[in-house]
Amino acid sequence: MQLPDVAGIVTDLLVRYSFQVLAALAVLGVGLFCARLAGSFLERSLRRTAIDLHLQRLMVRAGKALVLLFTAILALDKFGVQVTALVAGISVAGVAVGFAVQGILANLAAGLSIMLSRHFRIGDYIEIGNVRGQVQSIDLTMTILRTLEDARVIVPNRKIVGEIIYNYTGERRVPLTLQVGYGENLENVMRAIQDALAGNPRILKTPAPEVGITRLADSGIQITLRPWCKAEDFWQVQYEIYRAVVERFREQRIEIPFPQREVRLLNSA
Repeated sequence: MQLPDVAGIVTDLLVRYSFQVLAALAVLGVGLFCARLAGSFLERSLRRTAIDLHLQRLMVRAGKALVLLFTAILALDKFGVQVTALVAGISVAGVAVGFAVQGILANLAAGLSIMLSRHFRIGDYIEIGNVRGQVQSIDLTMTILRTLEDARVIVPNRKIVGEIIYNYTGERRVPLTLQVGYGENLENVMRAIQDALAGNPRILKTPAPEVGITRLADSGIQITLRPWCKAEDFWQVQYEIYRAVVERFREQRIEIPFPQREVRLLNSA
C-alpha cells in the first residue's frame, strides 16, 4: 500500500486555488477601502444636513455594511461559489426571518420614520395616548419618556406612528381657576390677581395673561386665569400662582368661599 504524496497534493491545491485566493483577498482589501471611503463621504455629506446625529451614524454604518456585503459576494464568486444560488437562499431565509421578527422590523421602520419626520426631539415634553413625559431618548426600536413622577416609560416606536401626538415644547398656557365671594369688590379682586401674576418671573409678558369671570357658581364667583409660561415651568407656575393669590387675598381680606348648605328641620308635630 502506497502512502499518498502529501507534497504533491498540497502543490496541486496551491497551483489550482492560489490565484482564486489571491483574487478573493484582493477583492476583500479593495472592499474594505471602499467601505471606509464611502463611510467618510456619507459622514461629511450628512454633517451639512439637519438630520439627528444618531441617525447620521446609523446611515453611515448601513452604507459601510452594504459595501462590505457586496464585496463579500464578489469574493465568494472568486472562490467558485454559486452566488446566484446563495443570494436566492439568503432571500428565502430573509423572508422567513422577516415573518419571525415582524414586530422588531415594524419598530425599526417606525423608528426611522420618527427620526426623519422630527415631530419631537430629545428634551421635548409630549403626550402620546395616555402617556405624557419628557423625551429622554429616541432609538430605532423604542422611545423613552420621563414622567413627572420620575418614572421611565418605554414606548415601542410602532405604538407612536399613527397616534395623535401633543408636543408641549416651547410656550404653554396654564389654566387656573379660583372662586371669590359674591360680596367682594371685583376691582380689588382683579387687582390682587394681576399683582400675583406680575410678581412671578416665570409668567411671560407676551402673550399677556388673561383673567376673567367664567362662571357664577353656587358658592361664589369663579375666575379663570390663563397665563403663559415656558413648557418646563408649567407645573411650577401653578404652585407659585395659587400660593401668591391666596397670600394676597388674605392680606386684603378677600373671601375664598367654600361650599355651604342650609338645612332646615321641620317638626312633624
